Amino acid sequence: MGLISRILPFLAIAATNVSSEQVILLDTTGEASLEWTRFPYGPQASTPGWVEESFTNFQKGINWRSYVVCDVAYNNVNNWLWTPFIDRGVANRIYIEIKFTIRDCSLFPGNALSCKETFSLLYYEFDAATREPPPWETDSYKLIGRIAAGDGRFNANSEVNINVEVKSIPVTKKGVYFAFRDQGACISLLAIKVYYITCPEVTINLLHHLPGSHHKFRPLPSDPDRERSHPHRASYGEAGFEPDFEKQTCNVCPPGKFKSEVGDNLCQPCPEHSKAPNSGFSECTCDNDYYRAPSDPKNMSCTQPPSAPQNLSLNFVDQSTVMLSWTPPDRLGDTVYRIKCDACTAGIVQYTPNAEIFNDTKVTITGLNAVTAYRFQVFAENGVSHLSTRTNPEYADLTVTTEASIVSSITNVRITSVKSSEITLIWEAPVVDGDVENEIETYEVRCFPRGDMDYSNSSSILTKDLTATFTGLMQRTEYGLQVRAKSKRGWGAYSPVIFKTTGQVFKTGNKELSYVGDDDGFRLQLVAGGIVAIVVVIAAAIVLTVVFLKSRSNDECNKKQPSDCDTLEYRNGEVTTPLFTGIGGSSRTYIDPHTYEDPNQAVREFAREIDAGCITIEAIIGGGEFGDVCKGKLKMNGIDIDVAIKTLKAGSLEKSRNDFLTEASIMGQFEHPNVIFLQGVVTKSNPVMIITEYMENGSLEGGDQIESSHDHHRIYGEWVFGYVFKGE
Repeated sequence: MGLISRILPFLAIAATNVSSEQVILLDTTGEASLEWTRFPYGPQASTPGWVEESFTNFQKGINWRSYVVCDVAYNNVNNWLWTPFIDRGVANRIYIEIKFTIRDCSLFPGNALSCKETFSLLYYEFDAATREPPPWETDSYKLIGRIAAGDGRFNANSEVNINVEVKSIPVTKKGVYFAFRDQGACISLLAIKVYYITCPEVTINLLHHLPGSHHKFRPLPSDPDRERSHPHRASYGEAGFEPDFEKQTCNVCPPGKFKSEVGDNLCQPCPEHSKAPNSGFSECTCDNDYYRAPSDPKNMSCTQPPSAPQNLSLNFVDQSTVMLSWTPPDRLGDTVYRIKCDACTAGIVQYTPNAEIFNDTKVTITGLNAVTAYRFQVFAENGVSHLSTRTNPEYADLTVTTEASIVSSITNVRITSVKSSEITLIWEAPVVDGDVENEIETYEVRCFPRGDMDYSNSSSILTKDLTATFTGLMQRTEYGLQVRAKSKRGWGAYSPVIFKTTGQVFKTGNKELSYVGDDDGFRLQLVAGGIVAIVVVIAAAIVLTVVFLKSRSNDECNKKQPSDCDTLEYRNGEVTTPLFTGIGGSSRTYIDPHTYEDPNQAVREFAREIDAGCITIEAIIGGGEFGDVCKGKLKMNGIDIDVAIKTLKAGSLEKSRNDFLTEASIMGQFEHPNVIFLQGVVTKSNPVMIITEYMENGSLEGGDQIESSHDHHRIYGEWVFGYVFKGE
């Protein structure tokens, strides 16, 4: 009794000074039409159910839209009536006021199969962001109570009494649906009002107080007891403070507890994954990597963004459709999903059920292109994902290649022409049936450098012919080529890739010499063969002339003094008539490197010195008199060129080194499209190397061997063979 006697005056003061105000959320008395959701409803309904009509009382100025039901003549009555969605706003508790009438069952003697004099009031809280069960699922509703008329029932002899029932419920989510359930009564719902109560500014115990304020009391700095007690405060503690009714004071919430609203409720422990490290907290702060959405109540636990979906897998794929499925992530919490596609065309590709914010753990993507690789990323998100500080959200990804629309692929793709910057290929059309949908409309030919696995540097040609030519290609570069066909059904698969290397062009002075591929091979053989024949005839003529003049000179010298004889000799190793005649008709004088005292001087004059750093040895392809013969790369003007590399083995004698350099000096004096080309030498580092053009068909039998560096005719013969070999 002592506690009650102390509280009653306190509450009396509060009641004297505080007048509440209603904030209306729903009021049917001002509506011209309601059109609420009903069940059962329509021609197939088993009972008439709830019916909307007008309730009028002109003496009192009443003209309300109402709902009535009176299915007492039916068995197993189960009539439902739902209000529209009611947004709670800032309210934590809302009230529903029901004005209704109920007929007494005595009005239906012998005719009522299931007459009752009560109905049920239920509610369902709903938050659209959580994707909870829809509000028409009756099992989701909570019972507020069964409502009876009390003294308000009426019969034929009594006046109609309007009953008024007020109920309240706490609310935490975005809004609420109310439902009325009839199981065999005769009811008229005349008016429904939903509202919450707020208090205006009040002055209690000389303290000016704003209801709903979230500011803590601000005691004077000199108050040493502000962490414990605040006498002479209002009857309702502010946020962060709780009332002590016995002492009529407000105490600050201790660490680990909070109070988020003004009112007479006490401080509460912090919800899961949150903390209040100090006193007076109106909201507990979330732990690291945990968040609370702005729409969540302060007493809700903090949550994390969900982890990535698990076990993303392909269920089905054809030419234009992909079906994916996955299992929910490890960390849940009002989880929704979204999908991202890297190569999908917006407006053409369709997602079922959706691309953004859906609940299913499967999705179907349609409108895709045939024989195309697509990368799909599936994200799991919830109400706090946008609050996360992670720069890269977690996701599951899968790359899928759609199937071909044309079963038969392109066959017999072959190269017909290769030049220094040009490749031509042909193919055969695929075999298709007589279906018009399968008729070939066009072909796509793709060309890409070898090693370009993602085709980022590829180029394509669309054509209706069975041939295509790529121009503007890089010299001495290996290219891959593929062909595919398109019908009305879509694209078919690419043909197996074939590789081909383009030719190369060098310049000598103002003259351009082109080293080409298969296209000119046969012509080169004819030209080279003709040139060789001419050279052989000229060489034979020279030899015969020299022999004839020599023999004639000897006959005359037999009759003269030796001093009177003119000698026929080649001074300083010079031959004034060239062994080979260039295509343009120009000639050069061949100089025997042995006339130089220092072979290094001859090399410097006839061969280019190459930095060893520009050479890359890839493989040993043979052996020679002086060392290994290798295949490698020469980087020239930023382009890697295939070359043959002849090396001088370590520890070779000085004579071997001189012979090796002499060979380079001889090779450096020949410049002709059909003679193997000397790129240069490496003499300033070990091993010493001769760098020549690489011949894919290999060397002639014994063509790499020079048994005697003095046997000039043998050397000439080998490079004559080079004419023929180059053309093969």
